[in-house]
Amino acid sequence: MTAPVLFEELTAASGKVGRITLSVEATLNSLTLEMVDLLQERLDAWAQDEAIAAVFIEGAGEKAFCAGGDVQALHQSAVGQPGGPCEYAEAFFAREYRMNYTLHTYAKPIVCWGHGIVMGGGLGVMAGCSHRVVTERTRIAMPEVTIALFPDVGGSWFLNHAPGQTGEFLALTGASINAADAIYIGIADRFIASDRKQVVIDDLLAQVWTDDVERNHALVRHVLRPFAEQSISASPAGQVEPHAATIAQLLDGEDIHDIIDRITGQDTDDPWLAKARDSLAHGSKLAAQWIHRQLWETRHMGLADVFRAEVQLATNIVRHPEFAEGVRALLIDKDRNPAWQYAASRDVPAEVLDAFFTAPWDENPLADL
Repeated sequence: MTAPVLFEELTAASGKVGRITLSVEATLNSLTLEMVDLLQERLDAWAQDEAIAAVFIEGAGEKAFCAGGDVQALHQSAVGQPGGPCEYAEAFFAREYRMNYTLHTYAKPIVCWGHGIVMGGGLGVMAGCSHRVVTERTRIAMPEVTIALFPDVGGSWFLNHAPGQTGEFLALTGASINAADAIYIGIADRFIASDRKQVVIDDLLAQVWTDDVERNHALVRHVLRPFAEQSISASPAGQVEPHAATIAQLLDGEDIHDIIDRITGQDTDDPWLAKARDSLAHGSKLAAQWIHRQLWETRHMGLADVFRAEVQLATNIVRHPEFAEGVRALLIDKDRNPAWQYAASRDVPAEVLDAFFTAPWDENPLADL
């Protein structure tokens, strides 16, 4: 049995580069609690190891960097303890977000090779890294509205920092985006053709790393820049930026109910907009409301407070039957016919929504961030 996360310390011209490989190809490298803990432990160790100058993180295989968290395990936890506490799921969220926060605040450069499918927990890993590379095969989505979750793992941070109204549109619709879109909305930094990966690693190992962290970040930029310049012609056309004006109009509603009506009421021949429309139309209207409110309430928060808000919402969601039903319909029975609790967003009582934004415990598990 191969370990679910592989770690190597590669010798460079001076110093070492730590290499992390998410290594569960059968599940598209989806994160489990064991994998989260392995990542946290090694990131903490390398942060203190003077020999490690930089980190390179990738996913095994060609299909995915990481397709998200192991949602089936979260579902088992939710249905095993209805109403909570859902011990495995709640531990997973708290420790995953702690690991995401570590990535966001890591002093040493971390290069993420975001190739293939990058969703959910995988996006949380990529978005937190300091040098985020996407390729011609990068496929990103945050389709949590379809399973009654929300774009977590820092989504409340990076979607609120996306241009205009694009972040909330992606959160509500789960629209699929590519490498160009990822760079436009700010969750990736460079496009590099996927066949350049080994040469990028070789060049990183040819560097004379120093004990100056800022200088080491500059060395990473020095390595990546020419590969990005050579790859321009292979970059896909973006989808978000050309639709930004339409997105702004759709999100210019009186309230969340009006916004949902505007998006789901579109009569459009545009395949990307139509797919986004249908995703929201079939998604949980309760989830659409908590997604909207979460983004609003966190819009001015610092990063640590964002993760504290996310773990509160995630804990309340996993204890509620809407999440278990969404996962059942989409990923377990796969009948794609969820029995949502509310047919329309206007049917959701205010006190039901408020309960998701009320602390379920005396102390937030991320209080010490």
